[in-house]
Amino acid sequence: MSYHILVVDDEVVTRTMVSGYFEKQGYNVSQAADGREMHKVLSERHVDLVLLDINLPGEDGLMLTRELRSQSDIGIILITARTDSIDRIVGLEMGADDYCTKPLELRELLVRVRNLLWRISRANNAVSNAPSVESLPEEDDKIVAFNGWTFDINRRALSKGGEAVKLTKAEYEMLVAFTSNPNRVLSRERMLNLLSHRVDAPNDRTVDVLVRRLRNKIEDEPKKPQLFITVHGEGYMFAGK
Repeated sequence: MSYHILVVDDEVVTRTMVSGYFEKQGYNVSQAADGREMHKVLSERHVDLVLLDINLPGEDGLMLTRELRSQSDIGIILITARTDSIDRIVGLEMGADDYCTKPLELRELLVRVRNLLWRISRANNAVSNAPSVESLPEEDDKIVAFNGWTFDINRRALSKGGEAVKLTKAEYEMLVAFTSNPNRVLSRERMLNLLSHRVDAPNDRTVDVLVRRLRNKIEDEPKKPQLFITVHGEGYMFAGK
């Protein structure tokens, strides 16, 4: 299967270099210089993953990330020349799956792309191969109920009172890790290892970002969490079961 990657960067040299490299690796690649061109490509073709530069003219990469994530589960890897970790953290909070910093190490970027595409493919296969409600034996149902919420792991579906809440792939995997280990303190390292794809970076705060996102979507009062408990100096504990 040949995946389609969209490279969005206003620097023509970087855009051409990255596109050429991934084409040699066997990927279909499209290019865009800004948000307008990005939307044009997305409207015309199916895209599996976007390599999105943060520092774009007009709408920057962070705003485009939030917009993309509100509309789909497309893979998003942010590209940034900025050294301030705040940009990377904000990008993850807005729904990006990963990030890479300039100057780009193309082999590292390739590994991140492959890992993310593998995770997307695995998640899609899990959904398409999941048995129907009628055919699924009750004892095999992977449905977790907590505090009024229903989490159908097979179908990656989270709902409360009949209203569905959309989860990104990373949020879904994090919630699976939590609900599979109720009332157990999980270190950040352990939680990262439970994800199919991890972001390795100095002072990595991926887990904190994902927990914050889950709290905002699930907790009644995100600033006073009752389900996703911080255990200072150790990690987090899920207290919903």
